[in-house]
Amino acid sequence: MDSSLQLISLADAGTANRATVGGKAGVLGDLLSAGFPVPPGLIVTETVLNIDGWETGLAASAGVLPGERFAVRSSGAAEDLPDASYAGLYETYLNITVDRLPDAVRQCFAAADAERVTAYHRRQGSGPTAMAVLVQAMVDPVAAGVAFTAHPVTGDRAQTVISAVQGLGDPLVAGEAVGEEWTITADDVRMTRPAPGDTVVMTAPQAAAVASLANRAAAHLGCPQDVEWAIDQDGRLWLLQGRPMTALPRPASWAAPGPGLWMRNFRLGEWLPEAVTPLFATWLLPVLEAGYLDGMYDSVGVRIPFRYALINGWYYNVTPAPSPRLLLQVLLQGRRRAVRVLYNALIRVGRDPAAADRAVLADVDRQWREVRLPAYRNLVSGARTEAGTAAPDRLLQLVDELGREAGIHLWYLAIVGGSAWKMEARLTRFCRRYLAEVLPDDQGGAQVLLRGLPGAQPVHAPHAVQSADWYHPVAAELPATTAPLTDQGRRLARLADQRATAEQACRAALAGHPGVRTRFERLLRVNQRYAVTREEQARDFTLAWPVLRRCVRGLGERLAAAGVIDHVDDVFFCTREEVAQSLTGRPAPLAGFVAERRELWHRQRTLAAPLTLGQPTRLVGDVIERAVQQARGSRVVGVGVIVGHPASAGRATGPVHMVHSPQDFPEFRNGDVLVAKATAPAWTPLFARAAAVVTDGGTLAAHASLVAREYAIPAVVGTGDATVRLRPGQIVTVDGTAGTVTPRT
Repeated sequence: MDSSLQLISLADAGTANRATVGGKAGVLGDLLSAGFPVPPGLIVTETVLNIDGWETGLAASAGVLPGERFAVRSSGAAEDLPDASYAGLYETYLNITVDRLPDAVRQCFAAADAERVTAYHRRQGSGPTAMAVLVQAMVDPVAAGVAFTAHPVTGDRAQTVISAVQGLGDPLVAGEAVGEEWTITADDVRMTRPAPGDTVVMTAPQAAAVASLANRAAAHLGCPQDVEWAIDQDGRLWLLQGRPMTALPRPASWAAPGPGLWMRNFRLGEWLPEAVTPLFATWLLPVLEAGYLDGMYDSVGVRIPFRYALINGWYYNVTPAPSPRLLLQVLLQGRRRAVRVLYNALIRVGRDPAAADRAVLADVDRQWREVRLPAYRNLVSGARTEAGTAAPDRLLQLVDELGREAGIHLWYLAIVGGSAWKMEARLTRFCRRYLAEVLPDDQGGAQVLLRGLPGAQPVHAPHAVQSADWYHPVAAELPATTAPLTDQGRRLARLADQRATAEQACRAALAGHPGVRTRFERLLRVNQRYAVTREEQARDFTLAWPVLRRCVRGLGERLAAAGVIDHVDDVFFCTREEVAQSLTGRPAPLAGFVAERRELWHRQRTLAAPLTLGQPTRLVGDVIERAVQQARGSRVVGVGVIVGHPASAGRATGPVHMVHSPQDFPEFRNGDVLVAKATAPAWTPLFARAAAVVTDGGTLAAHASLVAREYAIPAVVGTGDATVRLRPGQIVTVDGTAGTVTPRT
C-alpha cells in the first residue's frame, strides 16, 4: 500500500497495532492471514486525513482491489472486544463507488463523536478511543446474515444459531428484518424458523457450511463468536466480520443431582411446564411437598420422602427405590396398612384393578371425597373472604395453610387419580387380546370406552392454571378467547353415543365367553369410575391458586409501598425469607436482586430441559417408558419422525400452531395442530378447535392426554423437543396411537 498515505493492507492488519487499525480490521486481518475467505481491503488511519491529496491516493489504492464497488466500515480501537462489542454504534456504507469513497471515509470517522458512542463510553466507564476505517471489496450477496457459535440465550456451546436473509444482511443486523433461522449441532442441521412468507433463503448444506466457517473462526480466535457472513452470486461463502459474543450465559449443566432416574414429567412436574420463579421455589414448592407427605401419612400412615430438586430452575423428582431399608421403614412406621395400601395402589392396580379397588382404593377415594375435599373447599372459601383485609403476618399464614392443603390434595390425586392410567393400561391389554376386531387401535382402541363419561367433561374453571407456579395468572384473570368454540355439548353427546355403541359391541363379541365377559364388565366399570375421579381431582387441585395469588400480591403491594421492590409482581422474584424479613423491622431494597433473578429466569425458561436425568435403578426401571411401550403396542415407528408418548388415539393432519402462552390463544384456528412445551387446565378452550396436540413434556396421565381423549383428538406428548424441531405453519401428521409426529417434506 502507499506508505506516504500510511494505508495498511488488510492482509497486514493482523500483526499491526490494534490501536492503529481498530478491532474490526485487526480481527479480519488476522483471519485473512490465516486463510479464511475474507474480502481483501485496506485500512485508512486517522493521520491520513491530515495529508494533502489523500482522496486521490485513496482512489488509486482502492483501484487495486477487485470490483468497482466497496464496503466502507468504521473500525474502532475498542470495537469487537469480549467485554464491549460497540455493535451497531459506528457506521457502515455499502456499494460505494470510487468517487464517493472520501465522503464515506469522513462520515465513518465522524461517527466516533456521535452521541450514541459517547453514551456507550459513559456506560462502559471509558473515554474516546482511536478510530480507523476499513475499505473492502464489496460482496454482492444472494444471502447473508449472522452466525452465533454458541446459543445466545442458553449459552449452549454445542449449538450454532444462524439467521439469514436474501441479499444484504444489513437489515437483519439492524433489527429491521426477521430472518430464516437454522440451528446446527454436530449431528443435526435443522431450520428452526422459516423466513416470512414462502421465501427460502438457504439450503441445509449451505447452513452447515456457514456453521463450519463460523466455528473454525471461533476456534482460531479462541472464544465463541458472532460472525457476519455472505454467499455471493457464484455461491462462494465469505466471512465479513467476527467479534466475541458478549454477555454470553454460562452453558447449562444437566447432571442428575443424585442416583436414580430423575423425571421432570412426574408428580408435581406435570404442573410445571418451565423453570420456576424464586418465590415459588422457596415457599410454595416446599409447602406443597410437605403437604404431599402429610396426605400420604393421612391415608397410608407413613411418610416416604420423594426427593426433588431444581436444576436450572426446572423441577425434577426421583421415585424412591424399593430397597430393603425403605421396606423396613414402611413396616416400622405404618405396619401392615402401609404395605397393603402401597402394594394395591402401585402394583396390584395394574394387574387386577377391581381387586385393588375393593381392597384399598375405594376407601382412600372415599376419604378424599368425604373428608379432604370438603376441608380444602372450606379453607379456600374462608381464605377468599379473609385475604382482602388480612394483616401481613396473616397473609403469610394463609399461604402456608392453603399450600399444605393443596399438597394433601396432590397426594390423593397421585394415589387415586394416578391409578386411572394404570387401570387403563390393563383395559388396553385386555381389549387387544379379546376385542381387537371390535376396538382396533387405529380407531381409538380401549379409549373409546372411556370417552364422553358424565362428570369427566373438561371444564374451563376460573381457578384453572397455566402452571402451578403462582407467578402466572389463573384462568379468571386471562382475557376471554375471541375465536368461536366448537359446540362442546354436541361433541360430548356424540362421544357418549360412540361409547355406548362400543360397549354393546364388546358385550356381543364376548357373549359366548361368560367368564371373559364378567372380567370385562368389572374392568370396564372400575376404569370408567376412576376416569371420572381423575378428572375431578385434577380440576380441583388448583382451587386455592386465585387466593394464593391474591395473598402474595397483597404482600407485594406492601413491599412496593415500602420501597423494597419497584413493582407488585417483583415479589415473585424475592425469596420467602426476604418477604418475611421485609415486613418486619427495617426492610432493605431488593430491586437489584429482583432484576438479576428475573433475567436469569427468562434465560432458564428458554432452555430445552431433558425429560429425564440419570439412570433408573435395576429393580424399578423406567416405569413411564414401560407404560409408553405398552400403550404403543407392537407398532413400528418410522424413520425421521418425532417420537413421543401415544397419549390419545387417532390420526390427524394440519398446520403447526406454536402456543407459548395465553396471549397466543386468539390466533389459534380450527384445525390447527397445537404444539407447546406443555398444556395446563387454563388451555382447555383450545382443544375444542385443535386437530391434534403435541407437547414437549407430559405423560399418559398429563393434562394434554386426558383432555385430548375427551375431545377425541390425537395427542402425542413427551416428545422432548417438538417445539424446537417443528416450525409454525408446517404441515404434520399426528398419530396418537403410535406416538409419532411426521412432518410433511
